[in-house]
Amino acid sequence: MPTGVALRDVREQLFDAADRILVRSGPEALTSRAVTIGAGCAKGVLHRHFADFDAFLAEYVLDRAHRMDTKVLGLRDAAGTGTVTGNVAAALTSLFGSVAVAIVALVTFRDGLRARLRETWPAGVPVLTDAAVMIGDYLEDERARGRVAAGADTATLGSVLIGTGHLLFADRTGDPPTPERVLRTVETIIPA
Repeated sequence: MPTGVALRDVREQLFDAADRILVRSGPEALTSRAVTIGAGCAKGVLHRHFADFDAFLAEYVLDRAHRMDTKVLGLRDAAGTGTVTGNVAAALTSLFGSVAVAIVALVTFRDGLRARLRETWPAGVPVLTDAAVMIGDYLEDERARGRVAAGADTATLGSVLIGTGHLLFADRTGDPPTPERVLRTVETIIPA
């Protein structure tokens, strides 16, 4: 890498490289060297922008948690349209078809990262915690419309759906679950 060449959006280049490494090779392959090579920059660039590699990873995970997939972010806008189970199944498939499963593995894999995240994220796993809340909020909107059982605990359902979705999609090396399997699972969880 030539010196004196300005890099544009260094953080985003580094974060995008981390996405590619996580999805392709898993958390064990995510090193500062792999990230900088993937981003096409010198290793010192990462350390110029972040205190250390765990600081980089913490900012990366929080960034990805805040930029969650649009199907999950837009789920509340779908309230009253389509089917409740179809909307939730599509959101789960979209979420877990992204880098989210790999981020969960990364957070589990690195003790230092979990410690850093606890400074700003007191409980749960970023990405999954937000997604559980969003799904619970969506189900609450649908319950108010009479499309989910009146006695349903929508917050708990959101957490159950995220946990179950994670189990369905957790094996990054095998085939993902079929849309039919995801829908059937969601239909089993959400009370009519």
